[in-house]
Amino acid sequence: MQTIGKKKRSKKSWMARQMEFTEKARKAIHKRDQESCFFCQRGYHMENACRYGGLQIMHVVPRSQLGLGIEQNGVLGCIGHHALMDNGNQGLRKEMLQMLEEYMKEIYTGWSRDKVTYNKY
Repeated sequence: MQTIGKKKRSKKSWMARQMEFTEKARKAIHKRDQESCFFCQRGYHMENACRYGGLQIMHVVPRSQLGLGIEQNGVLGCIGHHALMDNGNQGLRKEMLQMLEEYMKEIYTGWSRDKVTYNKY
C-alpha cells in the first residue's frame, strides 16, 4: 500500500477492488448462510468434499467474468466444494452454478448475472 498524505491507498486497480468482497459483504454472507457450506447443507456430492473443512466465500459470477464482490454474488462453501466447483474436473460446475443462481433468485428479487457483473456503462 502507498501512503498519500494520511490516507493509505491500495496498489490494486479500482476494478480489481470491486471484485473483492468487503468486510460488510463478508459478514452479511456469513450471517445469511448461517456459517455453513451451501452445498453441504444440501448433501451435494459429499463423498470427499467436506473432509478439508474451512469455509470460503465463492463468487457466483467469478472474478474472471467480472463478478462483483457484493453480497448478492457470494455464497459460503467449504474448501472441498469450492475446489470441486472451480476445478470442474468432474463435470459438475454447470450444475453447481445453476444451484447457486437459483438460490440467489430465491433470496434477491430480480437477481440476475448481469446485476452482479461489472459493467462500465
